[in-house]
Amino acid sequence: MSTLRDLVEEHTNLGSADIDHLHRLAGDWQLLSDLSFADLLLWVPVKGEKPREFLCVAQVRPTTAPTAYQDDQVGKIVGGPEVAHLEIAFNQERIWREGDPVWYGDTPARHEAIPVRRRDENDHEEGYSEVIAVIGRDTNLSTARTPSQLELNYLTTADDLAQMVADGTFPPARQPGEMTTSAPRVGDGLIRLDASGKVTYASPNAQSAYRRLGFNAHLVGEELATLSSRLAADPLEGNDAAERILAALRGESPPRMEYEARGATVLTRSLPLMPAGVPIGALVLVRDVTEVRRRDRALMTKDATIREIHHRVKNNLQTVAALLRLQARRVDAPEARMALEESVRRVASIALVHETLSMSSDEAVEFDGIVDRVATAATEVASTSFPVRMHREGTFGILPAEIATSLVMVLNELLINAVEHGFPAPEDDEPIVEPEQPAEVVVSAHRFRKQLHVTVADNGRGLPEGFRADAGGRLGLQIIRALTTGELRGSIELRNRSGGGTEAVLVVPLGKR
Repeated sequence: MSTLRDLVEEHTNLGSADIDHLHRLAGDWQLLSDLSFADLLLWVPVKGEKPREFLCVAQVRPTTAPTAYQDDQVGKIVGGPEVAHLEIAFNQERIWREGDPVWYGDTPARHEAIPVRRRDENDHEEGYSEVIAVIGRDTNLSTARTPSQLELNYLTTADDLAQMVADGTFPPARQPGEMTTSAPRVGDGLIRLDASGKVTYASPNAQSAYRRLGFNAHLVGEELATLSSRLAADPLEGNDAAERILAALRGESPPRMEYEARGATVLTRSLPLMPAGVPIGALVLVRDVTEVRRRDRALMTKDATIREIHHRVKNNLQTVAALLRLQARRVDAPEARMALEESVRRVASIALVHETLSMSSDEAVEFDGIVDRVATAATEVASTSFPVRMHREGTFGILPAEIATSLVMVLNELLINAVEHGFPAPEDDEPIVEPEQPAEVVVSAHRFRKQLHVTVADNGRGLPEGFRADAGGRLGLQIIRALTTGELRGSIELRNRSGGGTEAVLVVPLGKR
């Protein structure tokens, strides 16, 4: 299914600013749908059609009532008598509420139509753009009953917001960094204020949220700004909460905020109510997020603990490496010293992963930097008779810790082998022969179909005749095979390059492990 922008651009003459306004409306109209107990359908006029046809580019169903439509209406083009109410709202630029109920299959529904204007920021205060779309507000009447006080207040507030849509003052501009998914909803808690800031209605959930903050009396009749300021544990938070409510009463749309009292945390959003441009009060949505923030704090504590563990593991590994290095200096046998020095490099490569994890907020690492450091270390410690250039092509990206720890060990062994066996130092009685081209080792990485493909290639002397990786007795090759096929669940192939030298091709799956 095409997006709202795709549909509007393909079928209408609306400009970019109009489309952005429709996007904001579709991001905020769940509030209007829930207050109306109705489905909302966003209709735009199709270009070049006489008589005019309308295209549905967005739809939202209420969470407070049954839907009037079982099927998705987005992408549907209608015309003729079926859209007469949309035509009236579009041409006469007014909310249409006349007409008898209509039937969708076995479901009776009431039609309403709300013109959508976009307020032009460059116009004067009274200036508005022409109508750019129409909202169809369709209510399922199959469960109609005598409305309660809650429903009456919801419907009254919905009518005020509908008029603001027609005026071009709803939805408000979105605050930087705010996501629609985190906003309080009608079902979380709703408070309606009159023009003086006193509560005229508070839903049961809103009443419960303020009871958790320490206010046990009924909210109706209270000045909410003063009450919020008094309840907040932090005076600065209380003043901020009060100021945002007062800003909404002045016709502004302040950003959401959280404040705490008595161990409880509430998220509030204040919206002005100003149908026909006249401020008549404000709407305050309240959501109790106490348990959500408690879990967030627990996760932050857990993350900090995990990072501290990685930091200590890194320190311990560096201590082990230092002890092995000290032992190597005291060993006279060359083979034993070499084995200890190789162990130092292996331990140090694992320590790099834990060092990176200790600075990360999750169990994943940016692997490119680790590879670059391991490659630099390999060129510095390997015994060759001339410099070997090493560089990386492509990117490994972010890898989970369980892959990164094993992969860095494999790459460390492959890089050391590429340098030492591709460009070996000559024996004491052999002359040093400079290569025809600069010695280099290239690490290449790319992702393909949920797999990481890695190649370590050199332009050295290549593999000896009859070489078999599975029959090698060297510890390094055994580590490579064991980690690749075991921990990484991947595959590796060592082969000679057609242009000279050796390459190791490693394939590691990146799916769920």
